[in-house]
Formats: sequence, C-alpha cells, structure tokens
Amino acid sequence: MASPLSLEQARRWFAEDLRMLGHLSDERVIDAFAAVPRELFAGPGPWRIRHSVDGYWTTPDDDPRQLYHNVLVALDETRGLNIGEPLLWATHFDRTGLEEGDRVLQIGTGSGYYTAILSELVGSTGRVDAIEIDAPLASAATRNLEGWPAAKVALGDAATPLSGRWDLVVAFAGATAPHAWWLDALADGGHLLLPLTAGNLGRGGGFMLRVERQGDLLHAQSAGWVGFYPCAGARNLQDEAALDAALEDPAGQAAVRSLRRDAHEADESCWLHRVGWCLSKRDLH
Repeated sequence: MASPLSLEQARRWFAEDLRMLGHLSDERVIDAFAAVPRELFAGPGPWRIRHSVDGYWTTPDDDPRQLYHNVLVALDETRGLNIGEPLLWATHFDRTGLEEGDRVLQIGTGSGYYTAILSELVGSTGRVDAIEIDAPLASAATRNLEGWPAAKVALGDAATPLSGRWDLVVAFAGATAPHAWWLDALADGGHLLLPLTAGNLGRGGGFMLRVERQGDLLHAQSAGWVGFYPCAGARNLQDEAALDAALEDPAGQAAVRSLRRDAHEADESCWLHRVGWCLSKRDLH
C-alpha cells in the first residue's frame, strides 16, 4: 500500500487538481492554493462538508488532508455559511490576472481563507482590504490572517463606501445590484467580480458578473452560474424582482457586453435596465 501523502503534498495535489479542473494557466494562482493551509481557517475538525445532493456530512476525523478537495466547508451550518468552492475562485482569480503589488477590495471575508489566497497573489507590495459584517467572523479572520500582513480586515457592510482605488473588487456574497461606489473604486484596467443572485432560481442562485474598467467604460460579461449566501447591504426586493425577470432570457444574459451608467431609455439592447446602471448587449464602442 502506498504511503499517505504528507500535508504539504496534499496541498500541492489539491492545487494541481484545480489546475486541471479549471484549466488554470497562472502558476501564481496554483502556488497560492498550494501554500495556504485551509485548516487554519476551518476551525478544529472533524469538519462539516456540504454536498450538493446529500447536504452536510461530517468528516470521519480531524485529519486536515480531508480539506484538500474541491468542497465547501461549513462555518455556520445553520445559516448555510461556508468556506466556498475552491475551483470557482481559482478559476476567477486565474482569469482576472492579479499581479504582485495589486490592490484588492474583498467584500465578505468570512474566516479569511480566500483573503489569504488573495494576499499570496498580491504579495508583500500589494494589499487586500477585507470587509466583514459579522463581528465574530471578522475577529476570527483578523487572528487567522496574522501571517499575511498585506491583509487588513474591517468590520462593516457592503453599503458603506471606502475611499481608494483597487485593481480587483470582489464580493463573496450574492448581491442584486452593484453599488455605485464599487464601480467608482475600480482602477483603470481593474476588475469587479460580483455574484448577482435572485430569488426564483432557488436560494442564492444567479451568475457571476465580471466587469473590467477600460478608461471611462465598463466591459461586462456573465461568467457562469453561481449560488451564494446573500450580501448584507447589497440587496433589495425591487432589484431582485428585475433580476428574476431578466434571468428568464438566458440568451440575452450570454450576450451582455457592457455595464452602462449613462442616462438612457431602455431599448432592445438592454438586458437588465435599472436606475443608474444597465447591463447592455451593446459593445463598448
């Protein structure tokens, strides 16, 4: 019988599996997932793991090697709050091309696992400003991230503007609309990753909106189905109803090319037309 993998080997195997599953090309993303100890952010084992069909189940023991798979780990099972799917975030981090020295604004840090991954990506010359509305989680994340000085955790919600410009603004909870200040906060060439989630697709269902600032213009696209815990301070019933209705047109969703902020009347190019912003099928030019 082959000897079991060491913990370090398990982390590397985990990262290499993400490379294959996600068709990842950025070695720095793969190395970040191989470097960060997930057990530090999951609390003491055994752990509760969420399965899409069976619901939550318990690992047989507290061997941390069990965490190095593409699974969701419960932080608060009663609320459905988890450390999210590694493959999802590895894929998006790979596509956004974060570099050493970049600045990241993370909305919803949880226990800090992905904050640490982002800190690995931006390095000692970058920074990750993380916001968490849950006070116990914010405190836990601050403790967990002591080894990543680029990361700073603040207690707050998504609706309260922060001053600054970031190369990536990323929400780890589902919104019904982007706040204007998130868009204003994007540096030129910067990206927004925002799960837009509605009500009629089941709890927290929707899609990942990927936005890239190009000068004064915002390129936008739908980047895959997602399910997320709701984002406090970034949801309202009117926007949720409008998003529900728009999601009945998946062909239009796939055709989204830009996020418009100019005043205009709704027309056939508008997939989701709201006050102050619009997901449009029009190209930037």
